[in-house]
Amino acid sequence: MTAAWWKEERGERVFVDFNQNAPHKTVFAPWSVRARSMAPVSCPIRWDEVDAIRPDDLTIAVVPQRIRQLGDPWATIDDEPNSLDPLLDLVARDQADGLVDAPWPPVYPKMEGEPPRVAPSRAKKPK
Repeated sequence: MTAAWWKEERGERVFVDFNQNAPHKTVFAPWSVRARSMAPVSCPIRWDEVDAIRPDDLTIAVVPQRIRQLGDPWATIDDEPNSLDPLLDLVARDQADGLVDAPWPPVYPKMEGEPPRVAPSRAKKPK
């Protein structure tokens, strides 16, 4: 796995896009149907299912029965709310250490501290 943004820096590793939580992103909400063939559902799963489940098998045709049989894995997610303060502390620490956000889409104005919006191999070389 890697968090390398540019494909050319990833090699054969799987990209984990932690920036899906960035302010400019829209992610799929749990139980939302994706606009793809067979209508897969963005479906929460249990940790013990991670190695066995195939996301494309979780379709609009099968998920209702799955919920009836197994229940909602996130049914109690709001029972013990947590503070965002530790996360905000991590963000502040990362920013202080020079870790920047991923490049924003080109339709947005350039953001403060944002890295170049070009792959390293296409970036202008210093003279």
